[in-house]
Amino acid sequence: MNTFEMNDQQVAGLAAAICATAEAMGQEMNPGTAAMMAEDLCAYPVPVVKAALKACRFEVKGKLAMADILQRVQSYDGRPGKDEAWAIAMTTNDEFETVVLTDEIQLALSAAKPVLDAGDKVGARMAFISAYERFVRQSREDAKPVNWHVSVGFDANRRIQAVTRAMELKRIPRDHGQKYLADLSVELITEDGRAIAGLLTGTVTRPEPALRARLEIVKNSMLEMRNANEERKLEMRIEAANELADRRALLIRQAQELESRP
Repeated sequence: MNTFEMNDQQVAGLAAAICATAEAMGQEMNPGTAAMMAEDLCAYPVPVVKAALKACRFEVKGKLAMADILQRVQSYDGRPGKDEAWAIAMTTNDEFETVVLTDEIQLALSAAKPVLDAGDKVGARMAFISAYERFVRQSREDAKPVNWHVSVGFDANRRIQAVTRAMELKRIPRDHGQKYLADLSVELITEDGRAIAGLLTGTVTRPEPALRARLEIVKNSMLEMRNANEERKLEMRIEAANELADRRALLIRQAQELESRP
């Protein structure tokens, strides 16, 4: 059951509001018809439905219809439009970027992946938008609330920025976002942690041997990229592309799991 579902008193109040809206638009509506429309809208939040009725009074020319109300109710569900959804989907190409995306974006990205992998970005966009609109339409018909989730990238700073931005846009609950930020902000208490922090702060702390070896590998990799010839740089770019492919494959598996849920 949808957590927004209205109680009997709210449904009755909504039916009265529908009648009043129809009258304000110069239309007489049978109370039974208004009650039936209210029942159909009971899965949505009361403030959202009332806002949709207000919008109808200002925007709709002619008689009030269920389609007019539903169109406006659904536009308030927090799902981004097709162009914004495509832009969000494309940020998953950067493995360092943390992306906050909806179930429908992830599913549509999975559908468009074969075209995108073939190098046809225009065709991929068309395939994505077609799939996205289909998934959004189905979710709205099922009165399914929007579900934003985090796909974590490699860059810790970008994680904090992405989560903070998602909280500001009310795409993830504030308590969930704060818990996530708290997890990212835990003070590093081990010698290894202090050594990593020292790379940023300039504070010299000697790491444990195992971490010292890993840091040396990172340092050598950076030097290798700087001094590599064009052939080696190409190989390193291919390796990075393979890592990106692995991340996208994870997103695809998650999308398939979403599709298989009852």
